[in-house]
Amino acid sequence: MKVDLLVKNAANLVTCSWRSDKPKVQEQMENVGLVENGAVAVSGGKILAVGKTKEIESSVEITLGTEVIDASGKTVLPGLVDPHTHLVFGGSRENELELKLKGMSYLDILEQGGGILNTVRATRMASEEGLVNLGLKYADQMLFQGTTTAEAKSGYGLSTEDEIKQLRAIREINERHAIELVPTFLGAHAIPEEYKGMEEDFVNLVINEMLPQVKKMGLAEFCDVFCEKGVFSVSQSERILRAAKEMGFKLKIHADEISTLGCTELAAELGAHTADHLLVTSGCAIGKMARNQVIAVLLPGTAFNLGGKTYAPAREMIKAGVPVALATDFNPGSCPTNNLQVIMTIACIYLKMTPSEVINAVTINAAHAVGHADRVGSLDVGKQADIVIFDAPNYTYLPYRFGTNLVEVVIKKGKIVRGRGCYDKNN
Repeated sequence: MKVDLLVKNAANLVTCSWRSDKPKVQEQMENVGLVENGAVAVSGGKILAVGKTKEIESSVEITLGTEVIDASGKTVLPGLVDPHTHLVFGGSRENELELKLKGMSYLDILEQGGGILNTVRATRMASEEGLVNLGLKYADQMLFQGTTTAEAKSGYGLSTEDEIKQLRAIREINERHAIELVPTFLGAHAIPEEYKGMEEDFVNLVINEMLPQVKKMGLAEFCDVFCEKGVFSVSQSERILRAAKEMGFKLKIHADEISTLGCTELAAELGAHTADHLLVTSGCAIGKMARNQVIAVLLPGTAFNLGGKTYAPAREMIKAGVPVALATDFNPGSCPTNNLQVIMTIACIYLKMTPSEVINAVTINAAHAVGHADRVGSLDVGKQADIVIFDAPNYTYLPYRFGTNLVEVVIKKGKIVRGRGCYDKNN
């Protein structure tokens, strides 16, 4: 078996291997598939073999054309997967930091025309090319920090034309950049200013005009709704999500971030793929998520950035059997970070998740959260060769050494897309 690329001698090869079509739950999340002194062999952009270095070297053919990376003293993981981002948007909202420090809440800022509506104005003014260029910059940052696959939402257009503009920008970034993007339509992200007092008319616009056009153009895999007090009610969210499901979209929902309205129960009832945020979700809702295997996508960076004291009850969810994934929620307001390494640390400290649980939550479970676990999220034979080499002696070092980008090499589909100093050809 001829090899294009060989990563060998990894102190910790963390495969996150999982021979199942379902995400990891409960004690399964403690198993990271660790191989010490491990190696990964790649051919044709896919993983050919995984195991101990000595065994892999003796079972594959290394030629003059084989790229060999010596990962001695390093930790090797599957490419990280970020299952909740708002990657494409116009402008920024650093001015809101001072408002939050003065005591204004997220919903207070939104009610005064700031927050999401501020970004909507900037996104509507931006050209598609401008959105693409800014998105490419953010995608570079994510890739350099170890993220090789990410979900990307619309939701800052809030008109048919501008939502499509955002989704077209996401598609172009996906075509031009090494990072792999999974598009989500989030037309129901907020009520636009021109529809204030006419909320039902906007819901009808989303259902009758936006969704059909997005579907016809093939611009999104998922449909999402921000179900929250002052945004979209449970009944409005249900109408939108049922219509989306009938059109063939997979479902996501922003649920129980600020208020407990029954949004998580709705996710379970509709068979949503994920429910996201879940800071104030109830024990009853957690049980329903577990029974229906709705993936909880937790976004602790948002609570951290907003200075909140309430975090999603991750321990209760894991105990109940809810599949848990982690994401950045990268956006210009409530969480302007696109670094999953930072989120891993916050999850350990504030969600009380173990390093092993966190690793699985940003790899195999996150891959399930975007519906692509058949090809990314673990180092298993036959999957895409999405591999990240970290300057870390073991995987528990990753959340411990917070605030430092520990990535040395990023490999996407068997190609080195970012690397420095730790590999030698034909070594």
